[in-house]
Amino acid sequence: MKKIAGYARLMRPVNCLMMGFAVIVGAILAEPNIQTDSLLKLAYGFLTGFMLTAASMTINDYYDREIDAVNEPKRPIPSGSVKPKEALAVAFILTIVGFTAAFLTSLFCLVLAVIAWIIFVTYTTIGKRSGLPGNFLVSACVAMPFIYGSATIADVVMLNTWLFVAMVFLSNTGREVTKGIVDVKGDEMRNVKTVAVRYGERIAAITATFFYLFAVSLSPIPWILGIVSFWFLPAVAVADTGFIFSSIMLLKDYSRENARKIKNSVLLWFVIGLLAFLLGALK
Repeated sequence: MKKIAGYARLMRPVNCLMMGFAVIVGAILAEPNIQTDSLLKLAYGFLTGFMLTAASMTINDYYDREIDAVNEPKRPIPSGSVKPKEALAVAFILTIVGFTAAFLTSLFCLVLAVIAWIIFVTYTTIGKRSGLPGNFLVSACVAMPFIYGSATIADVVMLNTWLFVAMVFLSNTGREVTKGIVDVKGDEMRNVKTVAVRYGERIAAITATFFYLFAVSLSPIPWILGIVSFWFLPAVAVADTGFIFSSIMLLKDYSRENARKIKNSVLLWFVIGLLAFLLGALK
């Protein structure tokens, strides 16, 4: 039982469930009226997101095992409940299961799954300490399940999905840069080259604001192109107002404490933005 519990902790089931759910949300964005005969594809999509996230989490713990031995000694590998080679074996099995589920969906989904896995592993192995490039990789990881969900249900990535993904990518990058302000002292010690570490908190605040407002600037496009319904507008207006307000507050006060508040509030605006696109899919 201890071994099984160790494997489960490596996988981080909550993260896996969130990624699987994000695939389903991506599918709903592409096709709100999902038919019964598409449910199997949806199940495969969820399984792919779950398994590849579990694999990336396991690989993350393998590469961080020496750091965790100091900072997180109770993690499965440093605590001895899971051996490093066992973690790699588990990651391999999880990856194969994820790729198999993607292949059973479509060849296009398999290609996207391989790309997603490469992004996950690149961030885990070499991207963490790279600063802004690492922020981009995190944002790609966050956006990828929505792309995959659209491909799962529609065999293409719909235009509204691309626009949502662009806004997700930009706003999450802003959040990651903001997070760098919060973690600046620890990142300096670990030689993580965030914008805040390299150029200071003020430049980091300006950079984060750029990404937030860039995301906001894209929000009218779905309505202008006529690919969302009226119900998109009220929710996206709330999200845009939130992002603008957070940007102003960050520029006025880019202290560690305020940056932490902004980082947390941005998650709320992100969820409301997602709700806007889901409502906009209702005709």
